[in-house]
Amino acid sequence: MYVGYIGLAITQCISLLGLFQYGMRTWTDLDSQMTSVERVVEYAKLSPEQDTGTNTPSPDWPKTGKIAFRSVSMRYPGGSSPVLKRISFDIRSGEKIGVVGRTGAGKSSLISVLFRLFPFHGHVIIDGIDTKSILLATLRSKISIIPQDPVLFLGTLRQNVDPFEEYSDSQLWNALEEVELRGMVANWGSGLETIILEGGFNVSVGQRQLLCLVRAILKTVNIIILDEATANVDLKTDEVIQRVIRRRFQDCTVLTIAHRLNAIMDSDKMLVMDGGTIAEFGPPQVLLKNPSGQFYNLVKRSGNKEENVEPGKSAVL
Repeated sequence: MYVGYIGLAITQCISLLGLFQYGMRTWTDLDSQMTSVERVVEYAKLSPEQDTGTNTPSPDWPKTGKIAFRSVSMRYPGGSSPVLKRISFDIRSGEKIGVVGRTGAGKSSLISVLFRLFPFHGHVIIDGIDTKSILLATLRSKISIIPQDPVLFLGTLRQNVDPFEEYSDSQLWNALEEVELRGMVANWGSGLETIILEGGFNVSVGQRQLLCLVRAILKTVNIIILDEATANVDLKTDEVIQRVIRRRFQDCTVLTIAHRLNAIMDSDKMLVMDGGTIAEFGPPQVLLKNPSGQFYNLVKRSGNKEENVEPGKSAVL
């Protein structure tokens, strides 16, 4: 009789173990999914971005792409020290500027100032108009950026490269041909209606970056920013991106935050950042003649001699 009780207890314990495992797994899944709900609720409670601008410039602004920084200082919210310290410089129309410096030097903070992502002191003047006076939506629509991490969304290829349905099919196909993706997209069968997964996980990293470049090609603006756009791609894709930029944006003002020196050695000027200040600013040929300069030392530390650093050479900062 006691043996029967023991057998019953064992079988019930085995059943309970399975129920406990199922319960713990269900609870874990629920906790994970509720994290998404928590984030949505948190985002819903965020205060709208304050827009202090009131000016709406003419539709063809900026015509030339001249940029002037005047005593610009910025610190991130909650930060104790400024990341930009009273920097001033001028960029002429159509100039290609390479921005270099060590990690934390303030390179990406320049982009934050241009897009007014954070409050800053001083003035940024584009084609004679202070950007603080311009509506945020207008300002940001007039500057194109190709980021380091390419962003694609769940939807069709057409929706990813032309989310506001502003361009014709022929314009989209021509832009894809410029970045050498037309043949690949045509072979997908659905063409422009091909479904892109969330984050673009059904295309390679290089293809994602090229699709982001298509957006910039379609958007006719005179100021282009490349935030280490070739840092995560192979050399062949890097060459395609650099070739398209030189050909398609030759009349635009281009600011390039560089990962590889060969991507910016043909720039008109180099902006060397150090600790939130401008260490050097001038043509690369001139900066390389100063052995005590920071740009010279960056090139030297990259493992290249002065005479070997030129477009086409692979030098990594």
